[in-house]
Amino acid sequence: MPSYEQLVEQLDPVSTVLLTVECQEGVVGKESAMPELAREMRESGALGNVARLVDAAHAAGVQVMHAVAERRADGRGANRNARLFRAAERLPVRQEVGSWAVRVAEPIVVAESDLVMPRLHGLSPVAGTGVDAVLRNLGCRSVVVVGVSANVAILNAVFDLVNLGYQVVVVADAIAGVPGEYTGMVVRHSLGLVAGVVGVEEVVRCWGEGSG
Repeated sequence: MPSYEQLVEQLDPVSTVLLTVECQEGVVGKESAMPELAREMRESGALGNVARLVDAAHAAGVQVMHAVAERRADGRGANRNARLFRAAERLPVRQEVGSWAVRVAEPIVVAESDLVMPRLHGLSPVAGTGVDAVLRNLGCRSVVVVGVSANVAILNAVFDLVNLGYQVVVVADAIAGVPGEYTGMVVRHSLGLVAGVVGVEEVVRCWGEGSG
């Protein structure tokens, strides 16, 4: 865990991006395709914490990027090479392009300056999605990662970002997975080995002071 002084330096608003992962209505909303995950995200307070971080980022001038998972109605371009993908095809709620399911979920506020980065394939919001190129064009050096799920997409995002050379910070109380206790294990035994792990209060304080 970085010291507060290190965190302030690392999360300089000029060179930091807040990345929300799959915080969309069809995943974490009230009509989610994955109700257990959505319930964990809400009841743990993680969704509210994501909204707080987005508000703090907007106030501090930190770029916000929302990575969303989509699929075409005909399924073209989507993976079918894992059980997870095949199960998703049978879910009653489908993350179809242009539908309500791929909108960023309430209570997260999306500003005009925010970037929404969709993907049609794979498990990672970073690899093969254009996120890396956009981050580099923004002059980004540090990425703050929040959202779902700790089981799959968060892991992929963090590992990909680290491999690409970014400094990564995971906000432990702004991510969720199932079962709930598994999230803590992932943070402790996997994410904590490659990324800074902090709480929402630290980041909000850091950006609040930085914008003052």
